[in-house]
Amino acid sequence: MTEYDPGPPRAVADHFAALPSYADHRDLFWYDWGPVFYRGRLDTSAKVLAIASDPGPTERIACRTLVGDAGQRVQGFLSKLGLDHSYVLVNAFPYALHPSRAQEALPLLATDPFKTWNNRLFDLVTGPALQAVVTFGVNAREAYGRWNDAPDVPVFGVPHPSSHNTRDLLDRWRAAIAELRDVVTPDPGRSNTSPNYGQSFTEADYTAIPAPDLPFGLPEWFGDDRWGRQAHPRHNNSVERPTTDPENTLVWQAPRRAD
Repeated sequence: MTEYDPGPPRAVADHFAALPSYADHRDLFWYDWGPVFYRGRLDTSAKVLAIASDPGPTERIACRTLVGDAGQRVQGFLSKLGLDHSYVLVNAFPYALHPSRAQEALPLLATDPFKTWNNRLFDLVTGPALQAVVTFGVNAREAYGRWNDAPDVPVFGVPHPSSHNTRDLLDRWRAAIAELRDVVTPDPGRSNTSPNYGQSFTEADYTAIPAPDLPFGLPEWFGDDRWGRQAHPRHNNSVERPTTDPENTLVWQAPRRAD
């Protein structure tokens, strides 16, 4: 990997280190794995701020968010806007959330110190270059709605990339892309004229995670799970929580070498 993410600037790193304790709410999260904070640009150069829900098991391996199947769908979304680097991706919750406890966790986003910490994060990573905000899912919309000093840019609320209602997801992502193309300026050398979403997800709707978004030392195939999507049986992520010990074990699968 010749390019890689060197990590957050000092002010952002200090803010990450000041994350409020989730210990009293640990039963709502895969708490023992710790937080995962971001992916993308943290220097206020982002044209798009995207907020999702929480990191998954693949994100824990990379220490970056939105790098698994959902993240590669989000990267495809950004690619349709002509973006390959001018974005910053964060989550409503820095800890991985138990899906069955989501409704119990949601009120935390409206209470201090969690709300104040999120607001400060949004302030730190955005600046005059920002052209739009995209919220993926309910938790993201709630977190954004509590941002006291949200900038005056268009906001697009769409389903989370792992939504089980694929038809609604595609319909709303398709509409958002059409509108965002009038708002967001493509990155240099990039185009926003690739095909929009159809009636089902295809491999063309996924984009591999760019190397500059990932820390040094990951294998070159990390962040591109098309090998799993093409496998039999298909699996969309290279990292999973086994049913025998989902709280404290991850299983990471590498692609087999073609001999």
